[in-house]
Amino acid sequence: MYNNRKTFIIKILIILCLIYLAVHVMYSGGGPMIRELQQSGRSLAALDTQNLETAPLVQDAPAIQPLVPNASKLQPPPARMEEEEEPPPPPHPTEPPLTLFEKLRDITQCLDRPLVPKTQQRGDYWVLYNYVRAKRTFKCEETITYTTHADFSFMDNLVPLLERWRAPISIALHAPGTDFALTLESIAHLRDCTSALVRELVTFHIYFSTKHVPKEVPKHSRVFPEPYNCSLTPPYLNVSSEQMYKAQKKLLYPVNVGRNVARETAQTYYILASDIELYPSPNISSKFLDLIATNTGPLLSKNPKVFPLHLFEVSANSTVPESKTMLKDMLGNGTALPFHKKLCPGCHNIPKAKEWQLAPVSENLHVFHVGKRNGRFVHWEPIFIGTHNDPLYDERLSWEGKSDKMTQGYALCVLNYDFLILDNAFLVHKPGIKIYKKDAKRAMLAGKTNQLIKKIIFPELKVLYGVRKGCAV
Repeated sequence: MYNNRKTFIIKILIILCLIYLAVHVMYSGGGPMIRELQQSGRSLAALDTQNLETAPLVQDAPAIQPLVPNASKLQPPPARMEEEEEPPPPPHPTEPPLTLFEKLRDITQCLDRPLVPKTQQRGDYWVLYNYVRAKRTFKCEETITYTTHADFSFMDNLVPLLERWRAPISIALHAPGTDFALTLESIAHLRDCTSALVRELVTFHIYFSTKHVPKEVPKHSRVFPEPYNCSLTPPYLNVSSEQMYKAQKKLLYPVNVGRNVARETAQTYYILASDIELYPSPNISSKFLDLIATNTGPLLSKNPKVFPLHLFEVSANSTVPESKTMLKDMLGNGTALPFHKKLCPGCHNIPKAKEWQLAPVSENLHVFHVGKRNGRFVHWEPIFIGTHNDPLYDERLSWEGKSDKMTQGYALCVLNYDFLILDNAFLVHKPGIKIYKKDAKRAMLAGKTNQLIKKIIFPELKVLYGVRKGCAV
């Protein structure tokens, strides 16, 4: 107990000492500082009370002096745009205008076609595609290909046709049996002994029936092992139809097989599918491409379109007219007539024919009139510049049975084709005006063809292409 009291007293003494020291510090070394703080506190309190009683409203307070000398004279920075405008790009150098062929490629969107030899069966026929090729090849937009068909007895027409056309020709030759060898001789003579244009521009295809295959068919790379002896008379200049294998075997001429083979192998986008005895007015190819490149007027129609040519024939002792001016003179003196006027005038009755003959002549080509294959022209068989997109010809039809282009004409009508008739381009048949001659055998074949079209082909066309008011086969 005594110890506890002693401890308590010691603690009291220590606390008193600490209190003493604290009071001494406050009233000696720290006194002035505390008194100054106390005085400052009283002054601040008095100032606050005075300011609250006498200070004006905030908007009447004097302006704050700027910290930077002459800062009031500085202009405020412009407001920052959300997106600063980019400076204009430097001007590009002027691009050169498109060339003619660049325009045509852009308009047609065509694709190039290789000229590759191949042997292929086509229905009842063997076809030697690109069997003898032209030296030159073409891009799809470069020109127009004249596509045609024949047997070797008609090959005397090739050079006069080519000299007026002067562009690629694709020709399909019917050569069954022993006609095959004579056909090769004719090709060799034309390539080696006539115009250099034949070798440069003409590609030959050959076809024959599977029942009349020649005894020997050389590979395309070994067709002509040596040059032709030009002192020999070529077969096509010394033949009658009765001597030919086709006539001896009483074979029909499969005209539409030849038309389609020649068309399908053409390298160019535009093609003129015609007959070998129809000679074109000069420079059609280049003038036509100039017309297409304008891409104006009826060329902009959304309807599919083809470009028919007027057809004429001239008397046997006349020359083929070189221009429309010469043609109009010949029409005036009766040495030229519309094609088949004395044989089948309705077959080639072209819209606005009289107006076309009276129209002024110009150097370039234009669309003279846009026609349709209906009304008075429902049986029109036009020959036209078209494309690979147009309907093909029905290969069941023969030349002897007639009406071989009528089914294609029906398809063009139902598909609502526009027929853009050209003003200064035409075709003229090899001299000699055809007149009607009775042919009992051909009349019998024509009757069979009409029944084939009526009972089989026409119902097929209605299913495949549909019907349209005013269209007929």
